[in-house]
Amino acid sequence: MARRRKAQRREAIPDPKFHSTLVQKFVSGIMWDGKKNLAQRIFYAALEQAAKMVNVEDQMAVFGRVMENVRPVVEVRSRRVGGATYQVPVEVPSYRQDALAIRWLVNFARNRKGTPMAKALAQEFADAYNNQGNAVKKREDTHRMAEANRAFAHYRW
Repeated sequence: MARRRKAQRREAIPDPKFHSTLVQKFVSGIMWDGKKNLAQRIFYAALEQAAKMVNVEDQMAVFGRVMENVRPVVEVRSRRVGGATYQVPVEVPSYRQDALAIRWLVNFARNRKGTPMAKALAQEFADAYNNQGNAVKKREDTHRMAEANRAFAHYRW
């Protein structure tokens, strides 16, 4: 029996420029040491550069397509049955799809050494917009892993 109440998910406050909660979550994903203003500047600059790279006027359309191309639909979860551990494919809830996509994009941008974060994030956005790059590859690997373990889908809980 649970001793505490179940944790409640809080809604994010929309960002000031685009009035989008998803943008605000992305900015929070970039943020380090509580420097949200710097994270916002990095995000807006990266989105502007990415829109120029792919020759699209609407920056939110670019961001929407980037997130759509990176979000995973299925993933594998470890499930212990008897003495064996199986990788069981499960559908990913929408809030986790966003969280994983944000984490992958930010981490791969951070791993591009020698370039400023805004430029690295813009390159990651442009690659994801064109359905290539590290974050899209990570999503495809996740889907491939789930497809390979489809035989264990009956262990889903």
